Amino acid sequence: MLKALKKMFGKAEDEQPQPAPSPAVAPAQSRGADDKRPRKNKPARPASETVSDSPAPQQPRPPKAEKPRRERPAKPVDNWKLEDFVVEPAEGKTRFHDFKLAPELMHAIHDLGFPYCTPIQAGVLGYTLKGQDAIGRAQTGTGKTAAFLISIITQLLQTPPPKERYMGEPRALIIAPTRELVVQIAKDAVALTKYTKLNVMSFVGGMDFDKQLKQLESRFCDILVATPGRLLDFNQRGEVHLDMVEVMVLDEADRMLDMGFIPQVRQIIRQTPMKGDRQTLLFSATFTEDVMNLAKQWTVNPAIVEIEPENVASDTVEQHVYAVASSDKYKLLYNLITQNAWDRVMVFANRKDEVRRIEERLTRDGVSAAQMSGDVPQHKRIKVLEGFRAGHIRVLVATDVAGRGIHVDGISHVINFTLPEDPDDYVHRIGRTGRAGTSGTSISFAGEDDAFALPPIEALIGRKIQCEMPPDELLKPVPRRH
Repeated sequence: MLKALKKMFGKAEDEQPQPAPSPAVAPAQSRGADDKRPRKNKPARPASETVSDSPAPQQPRPPKAEKPRRERPAKPVDNWKLEDFVVEPAEGKTRFHDFKLAPELMHAIHDLGFPYCTPIQAGVLGYTLKGQDAIGRAQTGTGKTAAFLISIITQLLQTPPPKERYMGEPRALIIAPTRELVVQIAKDAVALTKYTKLNVMSFVGGMDFDKQLKQLESRFCDILVATPGRLLDFNQRGEVHLDMVEVMVLDEADRMLDMGFIPQVRQIIRQTPMKGDRQTLLFSATFTEDVMNLAKQWTVNPAIVEIEPENVASDTVEQHVYAVASSDKYKLLYNLITQNAWDRVMVFANRKDEVRRIEERLTRDGVSAAQMSGDVPQHKRIKVLEGFRAGHIRVLVATDVAGRGIHVDGISHVINFTLPEDPDDYVHRIGRTGRAGTSGTSISFAGEDDAFALPPIEALIGRKIQCEMPPDELLKPVPRRH
């Protein structure tokens, strides 16, 4: 498959990656408060990047006086030296030391406890640090977020920003399909930039627009992480201009296709510099024909990095299936959780009403639980995730809105209360545990209503999952609470 993809993008099998110059950034023109000229007269898009549906015209930015430059103060380095980050070479492993990364970035990587690169990081960084476009296929939990963030941070540290620019002109843009994923990427970006002066911002729908606007007006934006719809809101109001974007990342491209976001993404990309004048990185859990067509439109001579394409389910996750009557599912769930010392468990169900009922019953029966679905307001979802991370919430019950992009350390078990209709969702669900080389366990309940979903899942992961009958002690009645 990898050979076919390389052929599609015109690569010879033995071609070695060539260094490419970092994308040049044209300095912004200084404009007075009364200057209402267009931002830039850009050349017409090549046919591969034009679309029939024209975006709504941008509103002109209201005239305003230039604001003084305000940068985030870098965190003191406490006399830290690269020599303090000792990682011995190991056969078959790539160290972050093997790349030319800035000391400020290496300090943050050291704080996060990442001595060696994951396979996707090692594969991608060898190309992207040279300025080359890249397409990466990797399952969630493999470290791909850090791969593109390290590349972005290196680019921005190596290329000084223009002396005059507006607050709403990001130098790096990351587009992700869900609010939870945007929040997680932004959190990782803040952790990796804490010893630099780079500012990270995130824009998502469902949260206070004016509050997000105030952060944009308070300081320069270096790295912007956003969902497509909210980014277009800011762009079309003239609050965000994308003509200085040096690096653009599309994360979970297959998910964006599934959710119908591609027309919005096209509108956004048309506001950025032309391909070739920006570095473009695209990541996807699957390389469908549609995903590769998008990649061909938006990238130039991309490196193609594919991690474990034959193994869609992680070997670090031990998988079990219990054959159980639908009427006994809740008893089985309750007993599994209460009879074991599991501190952090995710439970998945297909429908929002199922999620609500499960969470309500667990809470009533004395189990600390919270729910995550499309019915939960965004501000509450963020609080729920923080409570789950902190250990205040033992069980998070969710629909597939939380199936991708949620990285919470220490999830020991994932339980599929109902099997998903889409086999890909099964892979993403169980990917919440066993992340980045740690071990985890998934337990699926196959009842009379959803057992039909098991064969397609087994076909996707390439192996049978033995069905088990739950032991009697796991089917004991739930004790009544007074």
